[in-house]
Amino acid sequence: MAYISQADKKELAPAIKKVLKDFGMKGSISIRNHMSLVVTVTEGILDFSEYFRKGDDGHIQVNTYHIDSWYSGTVKKFLQELHKAMKGTKWFDKSDIMTDYFHTAYYIDINIGKWSKPYVKVGA
Repeated sequence: MAYISQADKKELAPAIKKVLKDFGMKGSISIRNHMSLVVTVTEGILDFSEYFRKGDDGHIQVNTYHIDSWYSGTVKKFLQELHKAMKGTKWFDKSDIMTDYFHTAYYIDINIGKWSKPYVKVGA
């Protein structure tokens, strides 16, 4: 069963914050339902506008399984490094969808903006 504790979040936070800082981004780290590590990127220098669909209003829930194929350039590099930092060294996924067996350390969610507060592009 997927589970992540506040202690695990505290252990992963320095690497996540470093990735955010290296790419000129600001965000928050949280845990949802003791199962998902969530990073919400609130503002930064990267331009996500080409990835917003009509009606998104500055908010994207990144599908972490498709970062390599749906994103490009610096945005792709940022998301890849953020995803790697969120996994850390203890993350695993031994799920087998063919047998309906799900066993992972914890789930990873990356949000660009929030539904109530859109992502803000700043600076360069």
